Amino acid sequence: MRLLVFFDLPVTTRADRRAYTQFRRFLLNDGYDMIQFSVYGRILNGSDAEEKHMKRLLANLPPEGSVRVLTVTEKQYASMKLLVGLPIFQEKQVNASQIVLF
Repeated sequence: MRLLVFFDLPVTTRADRRAYTQFRRFLLNDGYDMIQFSVYGRILNGSDAEEKHMKRLLANLPPEGSVRVLTVTEKQYASMKLLVGLPIFQEKQVNASQIVLF
């Protein structure tokens, strides 16, 4: 499963910019990858992980703005089409022979 976070935060005042930076740093430190500006996603290992990360998100929300969350399966995420631009490094297709299990 994937947890996708979409946000639109104000950056007009110094406090707003600080809240934006703190929220973005939280996402990066919590294992999210930037899919595009203001859209971040991370892989989950089931509904228990989804619940855990939802609690973390709720605890780190900025005071203002709009933050949305969407959970999709890997199959749904893989069916996403890139219409313009190039895929980022994290999105490059990995063959089954390239996966290493520890």
